[in-house]
Amino acid sequence: MSLLTLPAIVIRLRAAGCVFAEDEAELLVSTARTPDDLAGMVDRRVAGLPLEHVLGWAEFCGLRIAVDPGVFVPRRRTEFLVGQALALAGGGAVIVDLCCGSGAVGAALVAALGQVELHAVDIDPIAVRCARRNLDTPVYQGDLYDPLPRDLRGRVDILVASAPYVPTGAIGLLPAEARVHEPMIALDGGADGLDVVRRVTAQAAQWLAPGGHLLVETSARQAASTAEAVARGGLLPRVTGSDDLDATVVIGAPIS
Repeated sequence: MSLLTLPAIVIRLRAAGCVFAEDEAELLVSTARTPDDLAGMVDRRVAGLPLEHVLGWAEFCGLRIAVDPGVFVPRRRTEFLVGQALALAGGGAVIVDLCCGSGAVGAALVAALGQVELHAVDIDPIAVRCARRNLDTPVYQGDLYDPLPRDLRGRVDILVASAPYVPTGAIGLLPAEARVHEPMIALDGGADGLDVVRRVTAQAAQWLAPGGHLLVETSARQAASTAEAVARGGLLPRVTGSDDLDATVVIGAPIS
């Protein structure tokens, strides 16, 4: 079999509809260990697998996060969630990452803050296994707050949640990479997209320490409804966003 050249890979990727074919080709070449490995990676990408699943990692907040097949790929917009959390967290903070997926958010917070007490949770066993590769801190499998140690109640400084928030009816509008290759449990947020978000906000106040904060990723269109859910949970909501990243985060603080 002839060796694949970088121009030949670019041509194949471009023909498959990859918008950033040149960049992707360079990543594939630099990641592949052998020519056969490279050929297989190109075939998988051309077949429609997410680039991150093909590479085995995603870049997030300057880190290389392991991303196994079948795991939700961390989005660049979620870096805004990390930035908002960092602005509120201090050294030694107790942090809980709900719906942690690959563990990207938690890994970025630990990398930036150093000594923190991080607990991560996901209901998907595949995601939990992946997160345990990216984190040296506890990762629990279960439904939201259920698997967390009870002694965390009332002492969480930062509670972050990148919960699924795509309305069920909009799933079909997502790119095929997401619809076909990412877990539906990480995408489908129910009829209005906020089923899981409402469950997060309903219990958050019980877990937060005095002065703690809840941060929930959402969309600009759902921001008002998400803020209402935060308020119903007994927290004071504040909506913040980034046009550059097309990111929206609702922050909830205890009402003093």
